Amino acid sequence: MRNVITYVIAFLFILTLNFLLPRMLPGDPLMAIYGNEALIAMTPELKAHLVERFALDQPLWQQFGAYLLALVQGDLGHSYYYNSSVSSVVLGRLPWTLLLVGTALIISTLLGIVLGIESGWRRGSRRDKSLLTSLMAVSGFPDFFLGILLLIGFSVTWKIFPLSGAITPYSGLSGAALVLDVLHHLFLPLTALTLCHIGASYLLPRNTMVTVLKNPYILMAKAKGLPDRVVRYKHAGRNALLPVITQTGIQLGRMVTGALFVEIVFAYPGLGYLTYEALLARDYPVLQGVLLIVAVSVLIANFLVDLSYSKLDPRIRYAH
Repeated sequence: MRNVITYVIAFLFILTLNFLLPRMLPGDPLMAIYGNEALIAMTPELKAHLVERFALDQPLWQQFGAYLLALVQGDLGHSYYYNSSVSSVVLGRLPWTLLLVGTALIISTLLGIVLGIESGWRRGSRRDKSLLTSLMAVSGFPDFFLGILLLIGFSVTWKIFPLSGAITPYSGLSGAALVLDVLHHLFLPLTALTLCHIGASYLLPRNTMVTVLKNPYILMAKAKGLPDRVVRYKHAGRNALLPVITQTGIQLGRMVTGALFVEIVFAYPGLGYLTYEALLARDYPVLQGVLLIVAVSVLIANFLVDLSYSKLDPRIRYAH
């Protein structure tokens, strides 16, 4: 219950900050939200509608109430650049970011856990040292820099993968051919994002394994004659998972941030590239909507991670 209250407070803080920041800027609140360029191109009818929609002619508390009511109805504002609601613009790009971030998170976490357990089991060996050195070196590169290297090597020089986009335009593909085309475009941004974040998913289970292997119950399991694989994964590996789940929740926020830059490098049509386009066009409502959705998504993911603790280790239920 205490965790739920904490997340509710964090959620309300995000909503309040998203509401107050544009209104704290000097000048007309509508100009702060939409910018000078939008007001020049805006029709008087649309301007009057937006003033009514944001309740900008009302006290601040009434404006906040109108803002919350609009959010409940799925109204994040109107994008003058795309001439559409922010909700429809964001939802049109969201699946591509979910595909990229979700796949990268699953691959980097699973590979990191397996490699970390294997490396920790063989601590001090040549394989352990090689994995530790190589993964830490690759993880030291920024997401976008590694993406640029992959783009130059595999798209510009060798022309193996496409330079940009998520699908081949005007190809008319469907079925399995469309899936393969999507995976073909996804490969390089996915590789960049996975390689940059696999180090954190690897290092924690490796170090945890080194500590867990010293516990008496591991020696007891070995003394019983259990196979190494059973001891490694069922006894030692399972007890090394709890801090890994914690790391995954933290890693998600970093991966979402990294994905925003990777999408710009590959012109991948997700929320990151949408943010870039909105920045160039100064489409502030889109920026506000993207930041709100990203922040709330990370908050929900961390809440789900917290709920999974008690499933992995029942002792957590009695810790409070």
